[in-house]
Amino acid sequence: MTERILSGRILPPVRPEFVLAPSADGSVAAGEIARPLSLWERLSSRTAFRRIATLLPLILAWEIYARWIDNPLLLPTFSDTALAFYDSLVHGKLLSRTLTSIRVLLIGYAIGVALAAVMTIVAVTTRFGTDLLSTLTAMFNPLPAIALLPLALLWFGLGMPSMLFVIVHSVLWVVALNAHSGFLGVSETLRMAGQNYGLRGLRYVVLILIPAAFPAILTGLKIGWAFAWRTLIAAELVFGVAAGQGGLGWFIFEYRNQLEVAHVFAGLTMVIIIGLLVESVIFRNIELITVRRWGMQR
Repeated sequence: MTERILSGRILPPVRPEFVLAPSADGSVAAGEIARPLSLWERLSSRTAFRRIATLLPLILAWEIYARWIDNPLLLPTFSDTALAFYDSLVHGKLLSRTLTSIRVLLIGYAIGVALAAVMTIVAVTTRFGTDLLSTLTAMFNPLPAIALLPLALLWFGLGMPSMLFVIVHSVLWVVALNAHSGFLGVSETLRMAGQNYGLRGLRYVVLILIPAAFPAILTGLKIGWAFAWRTLIAAELVFGVAAGQGGLGWFIFEYRNQLEVAHVFAGLTMVIIIGLLVESVIFRNIELITVRRWGMQR
């Protein structure tokens, strides 16, 4: 005790240092900081592996239940659906119908996002724009795009303009509302920091406001994409019946009339695959190089 007291101060106890030698059998020694990950730990850390592991029990349950009820008109087996998917993709019209749907979707989505950007700029810069955006979103955002299909037929006739109209409606309001909320949520600290650095005008918007509001903007883009995709499929079901043309929706309706349920499921599978690819590849990479890189999202 007396050795730890120096000039009236009590010194902390000194802990003896020691080094742990690695064990011969490769087991984890006490106090080891790092160790090689096992194969299971490396696989489970990958998002793709976890998603596949989630889907496999569902696929197995689908196959077992479909074989148990033994009614292809009600529920085809997963193996039959996979064969129909391959046949439609390689020898059928599934690929061309998919490309048609994607082309219409990209045009409508781009128009909706552009209009949402204009409305958001007006709403952020003027009080009248804020009131206008709040009123219009309260009126039209709860309105399903499918409910506008009869009006689209009357105003634009059959074909692509009618589909673009309902797609723009499904994208516009949700993207504008989320972007506007994101800009309003930018803290005064960030605003004042940008002004103290001498940022003004466009540089202030690009370097401060947009990065700070980007999580909300990205959420609006993702929701708008989902709304646009499902609205397009529903619209193609209607317009495909009326005009004899369309994409994936018409593909599904066509085989439903022929009672080829496996091909119907193949079309639905393509819808799901495209949704997963857009979410896991495009939006995921945008998140990695923006909000996650900036430390705004875990």
